[in-house]
Amino acid sequence: MANHSQLGFQDASSPIMEELVEFHDHALMVALAICSLVLYLLTLMLMEKLSSNTVDAQEVELIWTILPAIVLILLALPSLQILYMMDEIDEPDLTLKAIGHQWYWSYEYTDFKDLTFDSYMIPTTELPLGHFRLLEVDHRVVIPMESPIRIIVTASDVLHSWAVPTLGVKTDAIPGRLNQTSFIATRPGIFYGQCSEICGANHSYMPIVVESTPLPHFESWSSLLSS
Repeated sequence: MANHSQLGFQDASSPIMEELVEFHDHALMVALAICSLVLYLLTLMLMEKLSSNTVDAQEVELIWTILPAIVLILLALPSLQILYMMDEIDEPDLTLKAIGHQWYWSYEYTDFKDLTFDSYMIPTTELPLGHFRLLEVDHRVVIPMESPIRIIVTASDVLHSWAVPTLGVKTDAIPGRLNQTSFIATRPGIFYGQCSEICGANHSYMPIVVESTPLPHFESWSSLLSS
């Protein structure tokens, strides 16, 4: 859950999000090095008079051609690695289907019989004390922690997007099309997200709440809900 005036990311709760945060820090360090070098060269040009031999030197041209290529490689390799990791879907322990509507989500646990429900935002007037305004729902998505989860995302009317930042998940919900992704919740907790595609007047009123629990708690919840 993000805090007021928070500058960084939310605490990562999945291996993919941990990799994304590390890559973000890596890219920022590269950008900081580039900005520092450019600032130094600008200061040097303003403070000192460069000779034409220095400006036209072939060694300098060789450096400012090779150096950007090296920087791009340093950014591309970890980026491609993370992209392949995000597309890779192992054998899931649980498959969940999320269907976007105007303006709520429907969920189907395809590994269980008749385990489906709709998830609506709780209005502010009915919100229990201590819960988050515009983020709490009447039915949370409950998943077992430390288990591979595959989520299939689609929509019934317009474009939506199922996004939970702390899990590193953001998948577009497109009518007539099934998109899928996977994640692993590495710790128990309650993770909040929202629809990340403008989908109409009440776009900001269709939050997502994922509750990660130990496996025995998830089994008790699923048996109670499906009975």
